[in-house]
This record gives sequence, C-alpha cells and structure tokens, in this order.
Amino acid sequence: MPYKERDINKMYYTMGEVTAMFGVNHSLLRYYEKEFDVLQPKKNKKGNRYFTTEDIENLKIIFHLVRDKGFTIQGAKDHMKSNTNEVKDQQTILNSLENLKKFLLEVRDAL
Repeated sequence: MPYKERDINKMYYTMGEVTAMFGVNHSLLRYYEKEFDVLQPKKNKKGNRYFTTEDIENLKIIFHLVRDKGFTIQGAKDHMKSNTNEVKDQQTILNSLENLKKFLLEVRDAL
C-alpha cells in the first residue's frame, strides 16, 4: 500500500498567509472583519490577527458571494444571515468539487 502524505492543517493563519491565499490586501480583510460578524480573528497583545480555519471558510463564502455571484456587501451579509446552513453547504460542495478537479488533473498529468 503506497504511503500517502497527510495534509497539515494549521490552527491559526497569520494575516500575511490569508492575504496570500486570497490574493487581496490587508485592508480588505480588516474591512470585511468590521462588516461581517462571522469573522472573528484572534488578536494577540500586539494586535496581530490570527485566523482560524472557520474564519478561512467564512472568508471563502464571502469572496464567493461578493466576487463570483456579484452580491453587494450588504446583500452578502443579509444572504449569510438568512441562509447560513445553505451557504455553508454550498461552500462545502464547491470545495469538494475543487478537490476532485485537482485530483483528476493530477491523474491526467500522471498518465
């Protein structure tokens, strides 16, 4: 049986890591933190923000609604409040499909 490496999941991501993940500026993340109640990054004594995996998932949902679907900030807030479970389920499905696509591309390249 071949050895498969596990994905290492961190408990906290720094502001720089999150901005690199999403390709945005620090100011946009700080703005979304103020606007969306679901984003609650931890702060240390110096004020550095540390995002949890739950915060990362919420950011994915926010970016999907704002960038891909074309929602306004207020519209995305309202949609997330009224359809919390539905939005999280859709994001889970999107993540699964992206992982499947990545796997299939790896298989294609290996052939």
